[in-house]
Amino acid sequence: MLPENLRLLLEKQKYRIVGNHSAVKICTWTKKSIKGEGVCYKEKFYGIKSHRCLQMTPAVAWCPNKCVFCWRATDRTLGPEIKESLDTPEDILEGSIAAQRNLLTGLKGFEGTDIKKWKEAQDPNQIAISLTGEPTAYPLISDFIDLCNRRKMTTFLVTNGQFPERLENIAKPYQLYLSLDAPTKEMYRKIDMPMFKDYWERFTKTVDIMSSFNSRKTVRLTLVKGINMSHIKDYAKMIEKINPNFVEVKAYMHVGFSKYRLPIEAMPLHDEVKEFSEKLKTELSYKIKDESRPSRVVLLER
Repeated sequence: MLPENLRLLLEKQKYRIVGNHSAVKICTWTKKSIKGEGVCYKEKFYGIKSHRCLQMTPAVAWCPNKCVFCWRATDRTLGPEIKESLDTPEDILEGSIAAQRNLLTGLKGFEGTDIKKWKEAQDPNQIAISLTGEPTAYPLISDFIDLCNRRKMTTFLVTNGQFPERLENIAKPYQLYLSLDAPTKEMYRKIDMPMFKDYWERFTKTVDIMSSFNSRKTVRLTLVKGINMSHIKDYAKMIEKINPNFVEVKAYMHVGFSKYRLPIEAMPLHDEVKEFSEKLKTELSYKIKDESRPSRVVLLER
């Protein structure tokens, strides 16, 4: 399904294509963990093991939004959702694990590699369903999560909330992330650049669904300096409605194709992220639990 030029571009960026529409890429922190150079903030915050994390997407080139801060080539988006040639959840999961093992091969002989961790990494038990594209653009996302759950894998699903109907009865991920990039309709249009005309109705319906969602929930704010670091009371109102366990306030990172859309000055410093978090905290029934300066992220906990 992927045009050859897009496939080549993704492979050049170290993605491993799985089947018709999925992809795997080794996270920088997975490599660092195996080489003893540090761990991801998710290990610090939530206790998952970076070296056993599988970072993947079932929709590598499909997304209903073209966010200005996204690291992917949004002009190569193939559509808001996948409508044909669907791979089965079983094929995607098996193919993703095989791709992960293949990508890890070169680390085995690397000086400083922790061989025990490298061997454990061959059988990931944590799956971050995000990477790129929109995971819920894959119509069988619920079946995929159910399969991962039955395999005893911890599942983190990240969504932009544009497919609320797929979240209503979804198999419960261990942790569901909602990207809250803007608390107002106009700001959302400016930063997320949605394809759907009813984008705000879709997003607010997802907010309503998440308010009664009974698994662990995280709201993630990606801060872009000069665009969405305002309207704190509006953010707080929406967060309180969702009632997540956690709120991650994270800086936009000046990487990938976002560098062609935004200046480096749009990337907030960690201290600016922390200052925003302190202001947000005063409007919420949350406390600052932790932070990670290398990743420019602050964690608030209910």
